[in-house]
Amino acid sequence: MPPKGRKKSTNTAGSKRKVRSSLSSTRHENTIQPDGIFPLVLTSATQELFDCCADKDVTKKSPHKLLKKDDILQDIKTRAAESDFTPVKEIVLDYPEEEILLVFDADFTHGQNFYLVLAPEAKDILKPLDTTSDVFEAEVKKTPPPKQWISLGSEKEIEGPLKESRGKLRLKISLERELGLPVCFTDFTRADSELGCTSYQDSRFNIKILTRDCGIQAVPEEQTNSSQTTRNTQNNMDAQYNPREFSNEEKEKILQDESLKNILATQTPRTLHALQEEEIMNVFINYFKDLLPESAITWSEPVLVFSDNKFCGNKEISCLNWHPMIYGVIAIALIQKREKQSERTALLELEPALIIFWSFFDPYHPQLLLECPDEILAFEFCPSNPNIIAGGCVNGKVVLWDISAHVNYLQAAQPGTFDLNDNKVNRTPVVPYCVESENKSSHRAPITDLQWLPPTFQVNKMGLPLENKMKVSVQFVTCSPDRTLRFWDVRCKDLEPPETTYSIPGMFQHLTSSWKPFFTVSLPETETDGKYAPLNFCYEHQTCTTEKSTEKKWPDVLPDYSQLRIPSSTNLKPMEDVNTKVFLGTEKGEIVYTDWKMETKGSSRPNSAAPLLHFNTHHPFVNTMQRSPFFKDIILTTGGLNFAIWKEGVMKGPLVVSKKYEQECTAGCWSLSQPAVFFIGKEDGSVEEWDLLKKNSKPAQLIPHISKGKITCMKPWAVSAKKNFLAIADDLGIVAVFDMSKSQVETQSHEIESMKKYIDRHTEYVESDEVLTKKTKEVEELKKKMEPDKPAMLLTDNIDPHKEHNDFVQREERILRSLSSWPTAEEP
Repeated sequence: MPPKGRKKSTNTAGSKRKVRSSLSSTRHENTIQPDGIFPLVLTSATQELFDCCADKDVTKKSPHKLLKKDDILQDIKTRAAESDFTPVKEIVLDYPEEEILLVFDADFTHGQNFYLVLAPEAKDILKPLDTTSDVFEAEVKKTPPPKQWISLGSEKEIEGPLKESRGKLRLKISLERELGLPVCFTDFTRADSELGCTSYQDSRFNIKILTRDCGIQAVPEEQTNSSQTTRNTQNNMDAQYNPREFSNEEKEKILQDESLKNILATQTPRTLHALQEEEIMNVFINYFKDLLPESAITWSEPVLVFSDNKFCGNKEISCLNWHPMIYGVIAIALIQKREKQSERTALLELEPALIIFWSFFDPYHPQLLLECPDEILAFEFCPSNPNIIAGGCVNGKVVLWDISAHVNYLQAAQPGTFDLNDNKVNRTPVVPYCVESENKSSHRAPITDLQWLPPTFQVNKMGLPLENKMKVSVQFVTCSPDRTLRFWDVRCKDLEPPETTYSIPGMFQHLTSSWKPFFTVSLPETETDGKYAPLNFCYEHQTCTTEKSTEKKWPDVLPDYSQLRIPSSTNLKPMEDVNTKVFLGTEKGEIVYTDWKMETKGSSRPNSAAPLLHFNTHHPFVNTMQRSPFFKDIILTTGGLNFAIWKEGVMKGPLVVSKKYEQECTAGCWSLSQPAVFFIGKEDGSVEEWDLLKKNSKPAQLIPHISKGKITCMKPWAVSAKKNFLAIADDLGIVAVFDMSKSQVETQSHEIESMKKYIDRHTEYVESDEVLTKKTKEVEELKKKMEPDKPAMLLTDNIDPHKEHNDFVQREERILRSLSSWPTAEEP
């Protein structure tokens, strides 16, 4: 703060004179500085105190800094002689304004690193130029007015006005443009193509750059390192061992030992007794389980688990099938997990796609490997020849295998057929595929379902069922999200098999690379959601398992498809009793009911039939669609967060729809021994057992934590009338086989009839609901017709709409009571 007795001068001229006088008294005698400037040496401490650090706060391009007069005086008062502003104390006190201009002298032009500007007018250089004033705009935009013409006598030299003797000629000159001509570019040297446009500094502008766009390229630091590793080489070596034997004296001494004689005398009878019991009965059977009540029997522990880190690691099981004839043999197809597929593509890991055969009698080693051209999503054994397997690939192709040469190998693991003297090599046989379909005629999307047609009929090129005189399954159907169903035939078309330029092993030498489907169903769009992509399908088989057939025998003669020929359709009778309707499950969770036969309207070209029914039941997609082994018109579907049971012919909707679960329903299957029992697999690895005749609103049994992963496939297998297995696969590549309990296998005599009544009650309820809706609409339409015409009310004297509606409501209540007030599988 300035002293109280000192007064500030308001006269600028007087202040200048005082500044000049003070400058002359304080400057060094030998230095000559311009007026209004006082050089200073500011230490780093002073620079940090006043925020004027060199090359940081002030630079050569921006050297100006305004310092407050009060701050300078306070620094002089506080630091006294140590202050860098002490030499200018009097000058600062006499300065008329509150801020003093400090300039950074980077080049030491005046001898020091800073200097004070003592003229107040110098601060005007920090003010921006006012270009918005009216005077500036007037100077820039105003144009000079024209001057008046002054005559100097030149107009007298002109004789008179010119007169035109002819009309003016009008010429239009334009450059001829030739459009559409080819353009020819040629190379120029730098001397020819370089234009002289050198840069120069315009003295009229002096703009300070405030912002600048810059690009920075980060270059990684490179280092060159080296390391020395020891190379371990494998050498073949052998060693000979000689057994160490006791001498005769030592042997006699040991045999005469009394303790050894006592042990042998005590333990020999017990060992012989145990060996006799093992030969007489199986000590590993739990007979106590048969004495437990049915409520206490569970199947949470599998009897066998199949897994292999080499083939099943980081893979999920896409399809699972039991061998129809060989006991205890199960085949699985493996695919890469979805989260691993991107890593596989990035790392270019070409892992082979395989179908693996497992056996009960060697659960630790695969028995057979089927080589695949690509990952398999669906495959199935041929019903007439179990040695023939058809599979659908991710790339849309169809593949066939023939395992006839390895059947004995699979049967060798059966009890009583393994030769102890056989030097069996511990190596799994690999079976290559016989033939694959033509690339152009294959599906354009992955094949998600495949099913063989039964040997009772065959299909022609129009989808019409014909009699099958050979009684051999020769055709199968594939399904894909490319909106097509394709029918394939494995027989030879011509009388003589074609000569192939390459070797096709097995009985499919007549199928060349041009093998393609003989009939394709292009699924039309639905009326509501447009296009739909099917994932699985279900058609009606001719046979239905009302009585369990426990005997599994090989056919007397296995068909050789290379010797079978496709007969002419004119010689075959059509089979009108075959149902060509098919259920389809789509990617969006829709259930579509359609016909695979082609429709011909008039003389038009045959087209695929339009969908008969369309329901949005599951979300997001349908993963299971299976018919009941006891009722050919009952279908189980799972997908999304629920499951449903359908009856073919009921056009209203499903008979049973479950509630929405928290976990996704990923798999489902019917029981082969009890008509009202089915199993549902969940995303959390649990399995629910439902019995519609016992509990309607919740599962009869819940088995949690069967797997740590997601259940992907479930397939039952009936060994005998009292022995059933259930195979459950997950997305960890593990197959667990469960042995069904006695209560789950035995079929009561009344179960089939009770299930029929259950289905009839639900069918009546669904159809009555439909009839009630129709009657209500008829009554409402009748009311609308009678309202504008009052005399016509005489026609309704005998009709009481309210009475009919009440009758239908009462009928609905009776049906609900008969169903125990449970129209669906949802809990109230």
